[in-house]
Amino acid sequence: MEDNQRPVLALGLRVAAMMAIATMFMLVKVAGERGIAGPEVIFWRQALSVPIILAFLVSRGNLHMLRSRRVASHARRAATGMAALLCNVTAAMVLPLAEATTFGFTTPLFAVLLTPLLLRDKVGPWRWAAVVLGFGGVLVIANPGHEYVEPLGVAAGLGAGLLVAVVSFQIRDLARTEPPIACVFWFALFGAAMSAVVMPVYYKPHDSTDWMLLVAIGLTGTLGQFLLTSALRFGQVASVVVMDYTSLVWATLYGWLIWDRLPSSATWLGAPAIIAAGLVITWREHRLSKAIAPLAAQGDD
Repeated sequence: MEDNQRPVLALGLRVAAMMAIATMFMLVKVAGERGIAGPEVIFWRQALSVPIILAFLVSRGNLHMLRSRRVASHARRAATGMAALLCNVTAAMVLPLAEATTFGFTTPLFAVLLTPLLLRDKVGPWRWAAVVLGFGGVLVIANPGHEYVEPLGVAAGLGAGLLVAVVSFQIRDLARTEPPIACVFWFALFGAAMSAVVMPVYYKPHDSTDWMLLVAIGLTGTLGQFLLTSALRFGQVASVVVMDYTSLVWATLYGWLIWDRLPSSATWLGAPAIIAAGLVITWREHRLSKAIAPLAAQGDD
């Protein structure tokens, strides 16, 4: 274990990161209800991160950390990450927060499915069983033939799970040569440039409340990214990733306090199955010392 390992601090930082990210998606949902389009929300989420990160690095004399010889790899990662962010934002706007958050927990399941294809690694019976259990939980929440669940929200939530899994492999590759803050910065910069293309279509005038919402989304999203990065400085991925499931607590709390809505009975049944599947996968990855880091890309939330 490295000298800078401080597992309790790492867990605390990861919990704080989940709170910040859950808060961001709560604000995203409020913004959607105020008529702000998802693509515009995404633009401001990314664009506001750029000056914040630059100011932080300049203040510490670490601007050199953004130098990279893998700009093309960062651009590819940003393209995938932006698609994942669009799915996450759509799910948050369309579904109740708890359900949208729970579908995001499918990322480890998709990571297992992608492992044989991208890493040529063998997947054993424990992880295959976890995948079956997890997608069984998805079916319970989707509740076909019973209580209506918005299909677009389900598709967006599962799409986010798949795309974040792909991003996790891209980040794993970038992390061999790039510091985490560089990955965050280049994602924000390329993401802002990509989403700026559609701003003439989706932008509309805003009042002061709208602007406060958009700024708060940018701040909480950036804070979540910094906390995620900091947590991985002080703890092992396979240990801190378990704290990602605390985001469901915050999503449920916000849903109750703001929208007076608690998760459906189907969610109470399906979510534990999805979470249990993720924990089994994390445990097996830890045992095999090949952690996929399935939720380390939450900033693509």
